[in-house]
Amino acid sequence: MTPIRDLGRLLILLGGVLLLAGIALTAFGRLGLGRLPGDIVYRRGNFSFYFPLMTSILLSIVLSLLLWLFRR
Repeated sequence: MTPIRDLGRLLILLGGVLLLAGIALTAFGRLGLGRLPGDIVYRRGNFSFYFPLMTSILLSIVLSLLLWLFRR
């Protein structure tokens, strides 16, 4: 295979991954994921800081369980 063909396949794969990530983020936003108790929000004037601590922990647990199940 030529390097251009490999690059084309890689770009198609990355595009598919980005599409799936966008769909997942849209769906999770509707479910309230990202606004859980424990997520840190700091607002002062025209500055805001958001750190999704509890969302990150929950996603880490779910992904760890899924990977553990697939490795068995």
